[in-house]
Amino acid sequence: MNDSLIAIVPSAGIGNRASFFEKESCPKQYRFLAGIPVIRHTIMSLLSEPRIKHIFVSVAQNDKWAKNILKDLPCVSIHNYGGKTRVSTIINTIFNINIACNDWILIHDAVRPILPIRYLNSLIDKCYTDSVGGLLALQITDTIKNESNNRIIETIDRNHLWLAQTPQMFRAGILKKALSFISDRNISITDESSAVEMLGYSPLLIKGTLMNMKITWPEDFRLIEKWL
Repeated sequence: MNDSLIAIVPSAGIGNRASFFEKESCPKQYRFLAGIPVIRHTIMSLLSEPRIKHIFVSVAQNDKWAKNILKDLPCVSIHNYGGKTRVSTIINTIFNINIACNDWILIHDAVRPILPIRYLNSLIDKCYTDSVGGLLALQITDTIKNESNNRIIETIDRNHLWLAQTPQMFRAGILKKALSFISDRNISITDESSAVEMLGYSPLLIKGTLMNMKITWPEDFRLIEKWL
């Protein structure tokens, strides 16, 4: 495969839901996990795949942690492209880097520190043979309830339902077009796949792993640290 593959790691968020205390000394991606900052675990996972040629880490304008944490890692550059939301950070990054339309962009959350190499390999292998791209995801196994005022109003059929993860990997041209589409219309999304879907594409779902969980709540640190 001759088309280039680069990765983007948005790291401009604060992560209030993961705070043990009212005010943490730093955002969750820079807190230590098994003696190493969360984001360094994440970047090292991506660096284990040689097909990823470069990793762009996009941080907030006033970020004072990323440079010291990541400065010694190869093929990694840090940029102040952080926006008010995750999607604005991605948009700022994609439209400020030089990448051809047929090349690939892989986006991975800074706070998913355990990404087993075989799942990353699987994602890249399967996306490379696809015209659009796809994402790691988990099939839902729990029963799903819809609610109103904390009371169940219906049980939703869980068949064909998946939980989206990252990385998500798409052709640069398609992703740029999709992000321009939602930006021009002020549409709110929570992942890149949603934007691609709005253009009428159907991204691939590639089986992920529970270990590739996103740190969201305080107890997630303890669980992931045990896995590490």
